[in-house]
Amino acid sequence: MPESSDFLETYLREIGVQTPISLVVSGEEMSGSEQLALADQAETAGAAFPHAEPIPAAMPAAPVSSSGSESAPFKTLHELSREASDCSLCGLADTRSNVVFGVGNPQADLVFIGEAPGRDEDIRGEPFVGRAGQLLDRMLHAIDLDRKSVYIMNTIKCRPPNNRDPKPDEVQACNLWFEQQLNLLQPKMICLLGRVAAQTVLETDEPLGALRGRWHDYRGIPVWVTYHPAYLLRSPQQKRKSWQDLVTLLNRLN
Repeated sequence: MPESSDFLETYLREIGVQTPISLVVSGEEMSGSEQLALADQAETAGAAFPHAEPIPAAMPAAPVSSSGSESAPFKTLHELSREASDCSLCGLADTRSNVVFGVGNPQADLVFIGEAPGRDEDIRGEPFVGRAGQLLDRMLHAIDLDRKSVYIMNTIKCRPPNNRDPKPDEVQACNLWFEQQLNLLQPKMICLLGRVAAQTVLETDEPLGALRGRWHDYRGIPVWVTYHPAYLLRSPQQKRKSWQDLVTLLNRLN
């Protein structure tokens, strides 16, 4: 299927519209008008944290804005972030204070992905800035990294009310931004932080305990799963396991 047609089909699927068979044109690309018509060490270090391998992917040919209009391909994360700041594809747009896009080095080899912004993140417009974010900073410092050397983002860009788990339709709507963001980042590794992020990105209902300790694949890129920093704040006894996760991740990264 032509690249632009493929992107349109993905977009329609994400917003809950089944792609008409007429959109699948073999051997030729559809025009824009046709598309639109339709622990010890862990304790000392400040705990352990989850990691995973990022995956390079080809950038879509013709991104569609939140208003449904076709736009030129995004060349930078800043351009994509600016477009996402006005997103109204799901109901979270009515309750958010800020779209929380991402932060860090656009050329980072390692990307950390959590589930969704919390209260502090919604207020400041930056991921992982509350107590869990402070713990993540300490974990990064323990391995000689910081927010300027990695990239940090979430599976969705707006805070769900009362920090509930994101709903499937919210995840589907935000996937438009999530996939383009990873396409622009093209990281070498992805670290999924916590159960919700792992189940969302890997499209599985397996519990976190079954997902930890083995490598996964996201579109050809290895992915590592570990505990969310917020969970480690509630269950500090798991910091030793988190440290082990970190060591394994770093060995693979290096």
